[in-house]
Amino acid sequence: MTETSFLRYILKLSRFRFWIYTGGPFVVGYALGAPELEAFFALDYYVYLLYFFLPANIFIYGVNDYWDEDTDKLNKKKDERELRVTDRDKRRLIWILWTTVGVSAVLMVFQDNFERILFLMFLSLSYFYSARPLRFKSIPILDFSSNMLYIMPGIFAYYLAGGQLPPLMLVLAGYFHIAAMHLFSAVPDIECDRRAGISTTAVVLGERRSLMLVAAFWSIFSALVIYLTDFHPLSILVLMFPAFPLALLIDRGKDINKLYWRLPYVNNLLGGLLFSVVVLGLALQS
Repeated sequence: MTETSFLRYILKLSRFRFWIYTGGPFVVGYALGAPELEAFFALDYYVYLLYFFLPANIFIYGVNDYWDEDTDKLNKKKDERELRVTDRDKRRLIWILWTTVGVSAVLMVFQDNFERILFLMFLSLSYFYSARPLRFKSIPILDFSSNMLYIMPGIFAYYLAGGQLPPLMLVLAGYFHIAAMHLFSAVPDIECDRRAGISTTAVVLGERRSLMLVAAFWSIFSALVIYLTDFHPLSILVLMFPAFPLALLIDRGKDINKLYWRLPYVNNLLGGLLFSVVVLGLALQS
């Protein structure tokens, strides 16, 4: 395998379009937890910024692809935008996963005890979301709840920057967002999951009821964000999220797959905007 093909393999394995789902919470969590602008000059920030953008995603999706071999045979998203693991790939995939575990272990050597707990929570949720015997992704309610793994980088970053945990309402806002994200992404997979015998929340509820729950989750998330930002005018943009499932509920002819692949752009836009506003606030305080 050439260096170019290996790089292409890593990018596809790590779902580079979704790097923002771990890197974004880390950046935003760090900004919200930082007591002053100087916190962004700390080496730890850049080390974990790199980690939560690439190695973390290699671990999450590598474990997912390893344990999802049977269901991936029926998944149309594979081969096109995501990686389909073959028997020939497994040895290479295991080697890559162990490398990311090694990188994670090295980082833990330099963490304090509470940072290790938060970091291990992230790794454990990332692994057991897909891996047996727990395999949270196949248990209704636990499937979207265990996606707290995507919020853990933000909680970790908040503590790393300021030495304390984020407010509960902030964590709840994150929970409702990732719950909606997970359930929304599971809707296109209902048929292949059903044929594979996986009882996800989306499979149990069906498409329309799942979209209704997604709309409810994102509406709660939007209300919390608007409240937590003290009704800042820009916070109204968060209503873009519930607009996704509502559009599908109103117009049954819309293609959910097209909307699904547009979500990263919305997350990038709003996450970047939040980060910029928070950092600007820190700069003005300095």
